Amino acid sequence: MEIQDVRFVKSSPDEISCPQGNLPEYAFVGRSNVGKSSLINYLTDRKNLAKTSAQPGKTKLINHFLVDDCWYLVDLPGYGYAKVSKGERKSFMSLLYNYLERRASMVCLFVLIDSRHAPQNNDLEFIQWLGENQIPFALIFTKTDKLSALKLQQSIEQYKKTLLQTWESFPPFFISSTLAKTGRDEILRFIADTKDSSA
Repeated sequence: MEIQDVRFVKSSPDEISCPQGNLPEYAFVGRSNVGKSSLINYLTDRKNLAKTSAQPGKTKLINHFLVDDCWYLVDLPGYGYAKVSKGERKSFMSLLYNYLERRASMVCLFVLIDSRHAPQNNDLEFIQWLGENQIPFALIFTKTDKLSALKLQQSIEQYKKTLLQTWESFPPFFISSTLAKTGRDEILRFIADTKDSSA
């Protein structure tokens, strides 16, 4: 799938305020500083579509981008560590969970995982919640250029081993690096295939 046109539509404080209609939505989420904005810019081939920041927790609203007038890319607030108050963090999580539970047009949630680290509790807890609530999702391992091929394989295998302790099967996953320019074609192909089947 080649992306021709992308434009920002709106930022919403809750799922009720999100764009109306039934276009399929593909949402992106992850712990703070996992590289979400960089990945969104890489996928869309736009340098500043999503604002990158050295300060974690920059995304605070539900951001909708219309792609080729036929599907939405949705940038969601992150979870986990961010230099915000407990009240703000609770508000972010409420916003996130309400969107995921109530937004019927969301086809798939991409959960970004920093490939450099062992499975983190907040990632595992969030993934467990997705499973319990039957939210369709896939994993994207980010910053893979920071690891050797062997270390990357070991990191993914560790995630598989951890999740398969409680899951029947491992969810779809992708390997991506915005610096090494990998993973884009596979992710966009997945979106194209599932978008067509959800129509």
